Amino acid sequence: MNDLAPLRILLCNPRGFCAGVVRAIDVVEQALKLHGAPVYVRHEIVHNRYVVDSLKAKGAIFVDELDEIPDTTAPVIFSAHGTPKSVPEAAGKRNLFAIDATCPLVTKVHREATTHYKRGRLVLLIGHAGHPEVVGTMGQLPDGAVQLVETVEDVMNFARPEGRELAYATQTTLSVDDTRDMITALTTRFPDIIPPHREDICYATTNRQDAVRKIAPMVEALLVVGAPNSSNSLRLREVAERYGCKVAVLIERASDIDWSLFGSISTLGLTAGASAPEVLVDEIIDAFAARYQVSVETVTTAEESMFFPLPRELRDQADGLTPPPPVG
Repeated sequence: MNDLAPLRILLCNPRGFCAGVVRAIDVVEQALKLHGAPVYVRHEIVHNRYVVDSLKAKGAIFVDELDEIPDTTAPVIFSAHGTPKSVPEAAGKRNLFAIDATCPLVTKVHREATTHYKRGRLVLLIGHAGHPEVVGTMGQLPDGAVQLVETVEDVMNFARPEGRELAYATQTTLSVDDTRDMITALTTRFPDIIPPHREDICYATTNRQDAVRKIAPMVEALLVVGAPNSSNSLRLREVAERYGCKVAVLIERASDIDWSLFGSISTLGLTAGASAPEVLVDEIIDAFAARYQVSVETVTTAEESMFFPLPRELRDQADGLTPPPPVG
């Protein structure tokens, strides 16, 4: 007889890897396959320790900056978050074999910011200071060409240079709700501000937040699988709290679970940030199944089929690459 208390797990779909993360990981793995170890990677290819450690075990060497890389013919890969223009320029001066794994949706933001700059506009970037994506976007243009705004207060305090046309862009992994408030403040203060051609917050960020928004009022607690330095994962926890979940926790692995938070619950929400692999979700379900009589119900709010091809430097040599199956 099973004396374990019943626990209904509502599993968000979509969750976990997005197309940009799949592509970035494939870039490293394909480079290792074609060129052998080592392969150098500037910064974490994606914000997930499990992924990074798995790639290290296969021969990837992660560095903070290019000056840590010796003179080499081995591939040097730039992370999915994007880099300032100075980084590929420095790699070119050293004749390094550079491969850019920047997510194409981040590259879109770079191109739009560059277009605004060429047309004489000051770009207001909605984002979080110090995040690699923000550093990379601001680094596409000369100092002063992009002004970072993090809060509505920043928008209200911004002094528009006289006669200067304005445009705005956003980090791709922000809270949809918070960003909407920021855009409302911008367009109210500056009705003539130029918006992005298409929304900058990426489809994966939006879809994962929509799924959490749906189940947050239905569960007593919600776990987000992701890294503490992952912007999209942090936003999922915030969305859960905003939409009525009293206990919303971000963890990296099952070993991080604080069981004191979940003693008598009967419903649990579970999702994963866009850089968290499905194996970690399964690990957490197994951990709960050892303590509860678990039933798992998938709650689907969108279907994803996005796929990004490898960079040109690897594409011609890759064979048999097919889009990943949808999660869920």
